[in-house]
Amino acid sequence: MNFFEHQAAARRGSGRLVLLFALAVAGIVLAVDLATLLFTGSWGATAAATVTTLLVIGLGSLYRIASLRGGGAVVAAQMGGTFVPEDTRDPSLRRLRNVVEEIAIASGVPVPKLFVMEQEAGINAFAAGYSPSDAAIAVTRGALDRLNRDELQGVIAHEFAHVLNGDMRLNIRLIGLLFGILMLSLIGQRILIYGRLGRSRDGTPVLIAALVAMAVGAIGVFFGRMIKAGVSRQRELLADASAVQFTRQTRGLAGALKKIGGLDAGSKLQDKADAEEVSHMLFGQGASLSRLFATHPPLVERIRRLEPSFDARQLQALEARWRAAPPDGLAEDVALGLAARDAGTQGEGGALSAGGPPPLPAAGAQLLVTPPMGARPGAAPAEDDYRRAHELVEGMDPALRALARQREAVVPLLLGLLLDADGAVAARQRSEIVARCGEAAAAQAFELRRQHREALHPALRLPLASLAFPALRQRPRPELDVFLDTIEAMVHTDGRVSVFEYCLSKLLQVQVREALDPSRHARFGRTKATGVRQEFATLLAVVAQAGHPDEPGQAQRAYLAGLQRVLPRDHLPYAPPAGGVQALDVVWAPLDALAPPAKEMLVEALVDAVSQDQRVSVAESELLRTVCAVLHCPLPAMLERG
Repeated sequence: MNFFEHQAAARRGSGRLVLLFALAVAGIVLAVDLATLLFTGSWGATAAATVTTLLVIGLGSLYRIASLRGGGAVVAAQMGGTFVPEDTRDPSLRRLRNVVEEIAIASGVPVPKLFVMEQEAGINAFAAGYSPSDAAIAVTRGALDRLNRDELQGVIAHEFAHVLNGDMRLNIRLIGLLFGILMLSLIGQRILIYGRLGRSRDGTPVLIAALVAMAVGAIGVFFGRMIKAGVSRQRELLADASAVQFTRQTRGLAGALKKIGGLDAGSKLQDKADAEEVSHMLFGQGASLSRLFATHPPLVERIRRLEPSFDARQLQALEARWRAAPPDGLAEDVALGLAARDAGTQGEGGALSAGGPPPLPAAGAQLLVTPPMGARPGAAPAEDDYRRAHELVEGMDPALRALARQREAVVPLLLGLLLDADGAVAARQRSEIVARCGEAAAAQAFELRRQHREALHPALRLPLASLAFPALRQRPRPELDVFLDTIEAMVHTDGRVSVFEYCLSKLLQVQVREALDPSRHARFGRTKATGVRQEFATLLAVVAQAGHPDEPGQAQRAYLAGLQRVLPRDHLPYAPPAGGVQALDVVWAPLDALAPPAKEMLVEALVDAVSQDQRVSVAESELLRTVCAVLHCPLPAMLERG
């Protein structure tokens, strides 16, 4: 099952969730009505109880959903997560951030916010958010301390599967809905704990009402656990499978699961209330629940899917060994030769050592596209994609990487990426920066551009922007609004918009806007491909023209190759828009409303067009990656080192 199939399944899961929620509400209302009728014998009181119950459930759900509007970071913070700074020097946190950054670039999504639950000794993690742009990944301190790099990579890849598959949206909505059906139980508990009316005769009815609320609330607890178990189990197995596809090895994920089974702390969370609320989001079982309510498949079953020959008795041996000497993840990295990946391939002074990644091809090179690359857009990223991402990150100038992680430097750095090589145009761009951001920002942008102009290969520009995104979204909202306005002004300074200018501007606009208002952008599309014929033809024509700007015949052949994939019976002539890439502004909303299967066909058609001549340029790669990002589809890195 690939990314698009996962998203379609998640959309069906949303419908099933609404149905299960309605059944749970009906069960609770029926129980309240029966209790009211039994104690009062009045149908009027029963009707009032029905309305009151529905109001309590509805308002409870709305309150909890509103409290989560801030997206993934809000959930992580409510779980006691501590934010991991982009420029952290802590070895275990630096390793975590390196792993996450590489997987983000490999999957073509923004780098998520990172949190650590410092008080949790168990091995666990979760991903939360409405969209990849506001995603947050939280891991426990136990995961950082006990897992080696391969194992941590397996856990993070599992969480990225939830980010890519649309599971996060379903999970965060589930928190809100279930809070509503648990409200009666919570109200009853609070009255019993804090109420004093029960000590007097007059308080007896209130005490009885509290006990009834708790008893009826138990129905909500039952339904809530059943819903989470039904929604979560299969998706956890799918995320395990996606993580293996992602990393192309089973030892990391299997090793993490074995450590959960062999260590006393396991995957349990200390705060039982929090563990109960987010149990369906966690990597491992966060609370002790019966098999009926378990949100995850049995641990041994998960391990055997990765290692069919695994014997459950091996866990006993591991448990005895680790009880005497608990595993140390960083020490294992050194022993296994994995530590070098996080120490970097940098020599003294930050220079790349001779053992670093090979150089990227020439900026204008047309790279060969192999058939498998064109055959699997949107599928789970593969080992080669992860390798490419690691090499892209390691190939960046260390100083640039450091700047991309600094909150104060990220805005001038991104502005510097858009400075034109033409001095006259750059001077007008400087005026735009000064007018909006001030002289200091303009001077810093020009100085960074001067220092690093030769160090930044064109293929590294968008990956660098991806690394810079977490630091960028830490800026205050007013500053981000001004920054986006400045980006737009710089792009249009000379009246011409290049493919790179458009791609960087559009990516920043989409990702920053979604991060600022995440719940607004959480949706699953339903439109079919036939409903967006003209929009698709425009997109395909722009992509074909960008790949062959001086070869109209070759561009037409690329256009027809893509058209054949989605609309084989339609006769839409090749007509490149006069506005070039700017013509895409009107196609994004209709195309993003496509259902996942239709998006899959669209991306396949674009890859067919790009690879029609079996070559891909930097411009084509950047444009295709931007299309996928705006349409919320992952696309692995297509340019690699030669």
